Amino acid sequence: MDMSSQRELVRASPAIEITQLAVQITAALVGAGPALGFGDVNSESAPKNIAIVVGTSGSTGISKEVAFTRRNLIASAQASNAFIGAELGAQWSLLLPATHIAAVNVIIRSMEVGTLPIDLRNSIGNYPKVDFTSIVPTQLFRALNSDERLLSHLQSATAVLVGGAALSSSLRLQAQSAGIKVIETYGMTETCGGCIYDGQALKGVEFGLTNEGLIKIRGPVVANNYLNAPDLFNINEGWFISNDLGEIIDGRLRVIGRADDVIITGGENLSLTAIEATLSVRYPDIECAAFAINDPQWGQALHLAIVGDANETEISHFLEAAFGQIAKPKGIHRLKSLPLLGIGKVDRVALLELVEHE
Repeated sequence: MDMSSQRELVRASPAIEITQLAVQITAALVGAGPALGFGDVNSESAPKNIAIVVGTSGSTGISKEVAFTRRNLIASAQASNAFIGAELGAQWSLLLPATHIAAVNVIIRSMEVGTLPIDLRNSIGNYPKVDFTSIVPTQLFRALNSDERLLSHLQSATAVLVGGAALSSSLRLQAQSAGIKVIETYGMTETCGGCIYDGQALKGVEFGLTNEGLIKIRGPVVANNYLNAPDLFNINEGWFISNDLGEIIDGRLRVIGRADDVIITGGENLSLTAIEATLSVRYPDIECAAFAINDPQWGQALHLAIVGDANETEISHFLEAAFGQIAKPKGIHRLKSLPLLGIGKVDRVALLELVEHE
């Protein structure tokens, strides 16, 4: 390898103070310091044009080091600020761990308007009022059901970006009824996080569907490559092909669910996303994840993990009435919290392992 075309890549400490991290990010963006790695990043060098590298395993469990140029990151930050109306001096708060692209985005968006975010990752006092913040649905659920400090903080914001995992319609309605100005974001690490807000593309971003109905995205926010696995980078004529199914209605994107979340149980197809979405409407006060276990009778048997108080028999009857006998859960498991993959997505592999060791 020609090392003259490379720059040093160092991992950013998740516990570093925001002021120090902002200095390091700035140096990485302008080329005055090493590239920065966030999350599960093991490479020690990167091409000179790469500023930030974020490790992500996605739903496949394969670790990928997503490489971003300065152009990717600045385009994302500027387009996000423009969409929500964040002007010079706007104040963000940081509620997400500094191991993911969402946290990096909050810091760069803040720097673009001449501020630094208020660090609330480990705050034990009252949360101050801010203009904007970014959270995942799990945090929104907790704010609405148990965390009054966070609820007040979100209610005071001009806009709250919610992404990282699917936001159920019932949870969004509950948030709006509580006075939280929610903007649902869609994207993935490979697109600098959220690049479609409430179904609308940010400036410079395009979206479409493949013949199979998979969502595809292109624009300046699409990452450069996977540093450690370039052959896995799923891009075609500038379009990054996701593994999410969607539909376009009146020019807006609606995410249906992942293409790989459909199980075959009793010889029939059943969408885990549809199960979760239906339950979220009927039982807005619980968290629920659907997953499958290989079964000699059913092929794949539907199981549920729930957090909160709900009657298991009632849940079974409700799903059976909604989807038929195939949707009657073969097991319902009560947990204190759902295992997460990254900052928002439920880790179904971990759920399977939990059940197997019960």
